[in-house]
Amino acid sequence: MKNQTQKNNRTKTTLPGRKWIYTMLLAGLLPASACAAGPDNSEIVAHPTKLSFPQLVFTPPEAAGARSVLSNGTPVYVVEDPSLPLVDFQVLVRVGAYLEPAGKEGVAGAVGSQMRSAGVEGRSPEDFDEEVAFLAAEMSTSVGDTQGSASFNCLAKDLDQVMGMFFLMLRKPAFDEKRLEIYRSQVLQNLARRNDSTTSIENREWTRLLRGPGHFTNDKVTKATVEGMTRADLVAFHGKHFHPGNFIFAVSGDVKRRQVIELLEKNLAGWKTAPGEPEKIAAPGAPAKPGVYMVDKPDVNQGRVGIGHIGVRRDHPDYFALRVMNQILGGGGFASRIMSRVRSDEGLAYTARSSYDFGVYYPGIFRAYFQSKSESVAHAATLVLEEIEKIRSKPVTSEELNTARNYMVEVFPRFFSSANQVAGTFAREEFTGRSDKFFSTYRENIRGVTAAEIQRVAKKHLAPDKTIILVVGNSKDILAGDPDKPQFSIKKLAAEGKIEHIPLADPLSLKRE
Repeated sequence: MKNQTQKNNRTKTTLPGRKWIYTMLLAGLLPASACAAGPDNSEIVAHPTKLSFPQLVFTPPEAAGARSVLSNGTPVYVVEDPSLPLVDFQVLVRVGAYLEPAGKEGVAGAVGSQMRSAGVEGRSPEDFDEEVAFLAAEMSTSVGDTQGSASFNCLAKDLDQVMGMFFLMLRKPAFDEKRLEIYRSQVLQNLARRNDSTTSIENREWTRLLRGPGHFTNDKVTKATVEGMTRADLVAFHGKHFHPGNFIFAVSGDVKRRQVIELLEKNLAGWKTAPGEPEKIAAPGAPAKPGVYMVDKPDVNQGRVGIGHIGVRRDHPDYFALRVMNQILGGGGFASRIMSRVRSDEGLAYTARSSYDFGVYYPGIFRAYFQSKSESVAHAATLVLEEIEKIRSKPVTSEELNTARNYMVEVFPRFFSSANQVAGTFAREEFTGRSDKFFSTYRENIRGVTAAEIQRVAKKHLAPDKTIILVVGNSKDILAGDPDKPQFSIKKLAAEGKIEHIPLADPLSLKRE
């Protein structure tokens, strides 16, 4: 006890001493050397810009090493990872809004939602939810424009049981009427809010202008199609498109390949594949004529702007050069030209970016976009157009080129940062038909892009004569512009000063005045 007391007393007398030293040091009354203790740290480390590191060596895994084929011809990718007792399971499905019958817009999304939430054959939604939760598993389903998916994760020890439940959901969803009614109500509430933000309006009108009003990628769901949607519609759509011939599986985690194959064979037994080839995905219609388009939303003080045109497909030979070009132009965050000019230099927008989306089934879209105060919309749009013209007319600097290429090469391993990502990446690439050589040559192709090549593809694929400018916001204030900067005007950006005004569509019917 005495020794412990002495120890405590020593501690109590030491701490105030240290406090005094720190106080005197901060006040500048004591030299830093007075508190020097421990090892000598006099060696000054190099400035971050002078540091060097060994080159990152990363060899991407090969898809062939993970791929198997079930007895019915369905591909499955398995990536074993015993680090945690967990399993991730995903199936990609060849289904989407492009398959919706005329007048049944929205049924694909409804199937994607209700498969998981509206029960399964022989079990109520509540019972099924409870059973999934009891096993600490998670399940989800969704259907987009050109792809559907269903997935689950669970403890490895429960894989057999959870997979059985998952395939019951996938194969025999109940589409409970009460849950469907709740879904309809939720969708109608979302439709009513379609015009609440300039972002949603701009996205909707942009797609319509670039791909034509009849293309399936346009949001054509209305109050009428939602209210007319029946359980029979969901059953018919699901029965036609959900079958093993439209599946690709991706499985990862604490599993063995043989185990996965055996379980899949068991759960798919007797589930027949529909005959025939998958339906073709329709190409977009002709885009609107180049020019300036405006949608008036008088209750906002900022305008949202999209500037761009139709691009190219993913398999275009200029793919890699265009990716590096866009990284420099507006895809590289604060290091990109558009962001630097519009935000950093002029302070006209919080963010200003560009994207060059490469279509898988049809040409993608180049788009530069930003949001700015109404009075400065014209100024910001002018700067964006100037940066597009600059990258077309002058070679990029070596610093810009190296920064863009190095970034794209260095983030490449993220595609394979986990077993789940590896399996999912392989499955998606087969789903979309990309060559398995893409990843093995990716970094080489990026490093090979030159400044001259960037200028060539920019001049070829950034087309001022095809450019559409879409402005959503308070038209009166945007057209008035900044009285202190009359040189910037939306009308000056339009050919012969002609602006096409697009009436704001009714959120529930999409009809225009």
